[in-house]
Amino acid sequence: MLISSEWQDYKILKTGNGEKLEQWGSVTLLRPDPQIIWYSKENLGHYKGLHARYIRSDTGGGHWDKLKSMPDEWTISYKDLVFQVKPMGFKHTGLFPEQALNWDKMRALVENEKSKRKEQIKALNLFAYTGGASVALAKSGAFVTHVDAAKAMVERAKANCKLSKVSEKNTRWIVDDCKKFIERELRRGNYYDAILMDPPSYGRGANGEVWKLEENLYPLIELSVKLLSPNPLFFLLNSYTTGLGAAVMKNLLSLALKNFGGAVEAYELCLPTEEEGIILPCGNSAIWTQ
Repeated sequence: MLISSEWQDYKILKTGNGEKLEQWGSVTLLRPDPQIIWYSKENLGHYKGLHARYIRSDTGGGHWDKLKSMPDEWTISYKDLVFQVKPMGFKHTGLFPEQALNWDKMRALVENEKSKRKEQIKALNLFAYTGGASVALAKSGAFVTHVDAAKAMVERAKANCKLSKVSEKNTRWIVDDCKKFIERELRRGNYYDAILMDPPSYGRGANGEVWKLEENLYPLIELSVKLLSPNPLFFLLNSYTTGLGAAVMKNLLSLALKNFGGAVEAYELCLPTEEEGIILPCGNSAIWTQ
């Protein structure tokens, strides 16, 4: 496991009873977390500084219950990166703090390599959401093609880039189905030095296409590998799907990239908790590097 411990604007204060109490800059939120199956001696919903709590519905979904005055959205920083934060649907805030580990890992690869190459490193971010990884890579000098099917999320990613003072010359924004975009790029003969993806567990396309991760992920990885340049830098896979363990993700990349040589590292992403002093697992990643 790898622990994201370098945040200044974010921390998990307390956990228990299926929830985590988090500090996002000056705002304190209480959100459900399926990994927290232990008990707390106190009711975290009564925490004195709590601004809002996400309440799950018995019929699916849920809503935010705002307990005290708070901004509709605000910003937090991670090192030289700045991001918008906003209570959104399905308990989300528009940012996954544990991903800072992957941002650092990918930025180091780009920064160590860019001076050795004549051309700018090209990165493709699939299922890119609000662009945490896109901002990080572009900030380090890569040219990032950001692809997501949700226009609203792409707009938030653009805003995050502006907040982090990322040059517009380092980004390309695509609102589209990831598989269809990959197929078009292959026909065009466009290639990338780095590819990263964070696919959903389940989804439906604009024309009713059904995405099931256990059925569609490996074929998508194999298709994406065809977009790699002759001298690729990395391929990163991230997932929050229950049951898709780090070892399975390592196998997926090892098989799909076996002709490229290199090595695959797989790990569980974790965040520290302040009061209990324990580590909260937050998802899995695997990265292939040359």
